[in-house]
Order: sequence, then structure tokens, then C-alpha cells
Amino acid sequence: MRIGITCYPTHGGSGVVATELGRHLAERGHEIAFISYSTPLRLSHLPPRVSLHQVEITEYPLLKNFPYTLALASKMADVARMKGLQILHVHYAIPFAAAALLARQIAPELDLKVVTTLHGTDVTLVGNNPSFRPVTALTIERSDAVTAVSHFLREETYRQFEVKKEIEVIYNFIDPERHDHPIPPCIPPVDHPEQFTLMHISNFRPLKRVGDVIKIFARFAAKFEARLIMVGDGPDVCLAMHMARDLNVADRVKFIGVVDRVAPLLRAANLLLLPSQSESFGLVALEAMASGVPVIASDVGGLPEVVEHGVSGYLAPVGDVDKMVEYAIKILSDCSTYGAFSRAARKRAVEFFDYHDVVPQYEAVYERVLKQVRFLQ
Repeated sequence: MRIGITCYPTHGGSGVVATELGRHLAERGHEIAFISYSTPLRLSHLPPRVSLHQVEITEYPLLKNFPYTLALASKMADVARMKGLQILHVHYAIPFAAAALLARQIAPELDLKVVTTLHGTDVTLVGNNPSFRPVTALTIERSDAVTAVSHFLREETYRQFEVKKEIEVIYNFIDPERHDHPIPPCIPPVDHPEQFTLMHISNFRPLKRVGDVIKIFARFAAKFEARLIMVGDGPDVCLAMHMARDLNVADRVKFIGVVDRVAPLLRAANLLLLPSQSESFGLVALEAMASGVPVIASDVGGLPEVVEHGVSGYLAPVGDVDKMVEYAIKILSDCSTYGAFSRAARKRAVEFFDYHDVVPQYEAVYERVLKQVRFLQ
């Protein structure tokens, strides 16, 4: 199959999943064309059967804001004609699905199929904005197929938009071989053998509650030798830095910015902290589990579908720092407990979220829509 993929090229979960999906599809013999305004984070090297096509952004005096959706739609149509694409798979309803539907009209001779994957904030935040609600609902209804990354997100979409379109749940995934070095139970990393390493990975938006991460670590570090590794960047990174200073743990908190691959970092971690306000899936939790790293997270959204409470990690109410500290101490203060959680985390990630099992689910969606006869809309 010949598939065009559009996603945000940043370090958020939707872009990571879209990029990894494209790479795995290419490995399985499909032709993949990425269409975006810059190179996706994990696509610095183009493997065989993968091409990248960048949308040009130009400023015009008469336009207050550049109409990216229109430029993207034109680029999609151009690339589809050039590559003979059959499917446009977009990862985010707004603006990508809207652009794909327009591209389908621009190049009607191709009978392009549009597959939309909902990742979270495109429904719960962006798409739910009154300015975009009608467009979001339209893109969902008019797509040839719609998938969501969790049962929570599927039900939330139905609740907020009252759409009748069938939404299929296809979970996010990991490559077990990339995370093939689970941490030995109760043995801290060799570069810092005297301390535990707690880690947080995100885009540092307010809903990630990075202030809670610092609070949890400060209370944990009051009882144990520990360090905190903060991976990523975003609007609340300065907030986290100031809070670390205010709580007198700045010397034990390291901010390392955005990285292309998190698996090597996770090999040095003992515990992942993800106290988010909302998570439609929680890809970073899954990546941690694949590396044998237990997770302390909020009991929200799709996280209970990923983290087994009391087995591969713990889930606590949003903002309940005390409970999260209690759970962190419970896991890390006993070798046998930590070993059980570490093994269970790795086992669940491999058994339920292996890309070898998930990618064929997307292929089945593609094959199904290619057989569909679409009436003019």
C-alpha cells in the first residue's frame, strides 16, 4: 500500500507513534510519505520506502495568520498525485483531518481514503474549543475510518461530539527489542550506585503537572539518596526549575531537554513519575514499562489501560502527592517488591503493546477502507 502520514513533528506522543508506525509499515513493504512542516523527531534518518515532504510556510501581508491547513491540503494533494498515494493517515483531527478531506477533493481522481487517529487533546482540548467543534465533528464523520488510542478516548469522543462514526481502538505500541535491557531488581545504575533515579518525560505543558513531579521527588529525596532526571521541554520547564530551588533539591534535579530516543535514558531509571492532569494513553508510561521501569501516575484517562495498579506501578488521584510518595517508597524500599514490579511492567508492555501485534491492526484498517465505495459527500 502507498500511505501518506501527517503528524506534528514535535516530541509529543502522537508524533512519536505516527513516526514509528510509518517506519514499521515501511519495514513491512509499504510505501510511506510523511507530509509535515518539518522533520518528525524520530525521522532524522529516512529508511527505505520512506520519503519526507515539507510544507512551505510563507508570510503574506494581507493574512494575519498563515493558513497552514490550506497549504497542507495542497501539499497533500501534490504528494498524493506524485506518489500515487491511496491513503492519507492523519494523526490529529484538527487541523490534519480537515486538510486531508480537502486534499481528497482537490485530487478526486485518486479516490484517496482518509484515516484519522485521535490522540487526545485534538478531542479534549483543541477540537472541543467552540471555534473548532463543528469542524472536528465533521472530520470525524467524513473520515473513511477513525481510530482512537484508548477506550477512554473513544468514549470521550462520543460523549463530547455525539458522532455516529464507528471509532476503533488501536493502542499505542513499543518495540520490545529497543527496550531490551530491563533494570536488574534493586540494583541502582552503575554510574550512580549510591542513589535511586526517578525520571519524568513530557512536553512540560501545564496538564503534565511538573510541579507535582518536583514535590514528589523532594519528599522522596528527604528519605533516600536520589536524583531526578527531567526529560523534555515546554512552557513549564522554568516553573519546575524554580520549584526545585525553592524545595532545596536543585542540585539533585537534572534537566536534559528533548531527546530523540528515550530508551537509553530509561535504562538508568528506577521509577517513572507521571502525575498528569489528563492522559489519553500515556505513551511514556508504556515506554518506561517496556524498559522494566515501574510507573507512578495519575488515575486518569487511558492510564489505567496501560498501568496495572499494584502490579506494574501505582495510580493515584490527580494532585495526591502524598499518596504518590507513599507508592514510590513502597516500590523502591524493598528489593523483592521492586523486582516484581519491574518484571510485571516489562511483561505487560511486551504482551499487550508489541508493535508486531499492533501495526497489523492498522494494516487491517487500511485494507478495509480501500475496499469501501464512498458516495460523494
